[in-house]
Amino acid sequence: MFIDFHDNTKSVPTDYVDLLQRLIIFTAKKEGVTKEAEVSVNFVDDKEIQELNRNYRQKDMPTDVISFALQESVEGEVDIIGEDIPLALGDIVISVDRAKEQALDYDHSYERELAFLTIHGFLHLLGYDHMTEADETIMFAKQEAYLGDFGIER
Repeated sequence: MFIDFHDNTKSVPTDYVDLLQRLIIFTAKKEGVTKEAEVSVNFVDDKEIQELNRNYRQKDMPTDVISFALQESVEGEVDIIGEDIPLALGDIVISVDRAKEQALDYDHSYERELAFLTIHGFLHLLGYDHMTEADETIMFAKQEAYLGDFGIER
């Protein structure tokens, strides 16, 4: 799997990027994603993610993570669970400002918060969402299971 990282903030430690790369590959294997798949992970500040959130989601506020799937269905969500997964999955954009704040709020490490946001964004690229209570239960259970199986605990 090819994962392209871009750190616009120049603040994410290299060892964290290495960990996130291994975590995405681990999760991709669990989800049956082809080894030829590609994904992009971008680290930005609150200002940049707020601009993306405003332009693409009509929400003029910073958020923690946004995913842009390259293969979308009519409803706007990628629908590839259980199907052949496309080569280029899409982009994950993470606010490092939000990640640092949320790590403090949730009383866990910055590394753990980046891992959570990365997996959250990656699962969105695979077609998971949390628009209904049932979907949220499935998605959040997968996130916690993958993080735990990988060895990233709260």
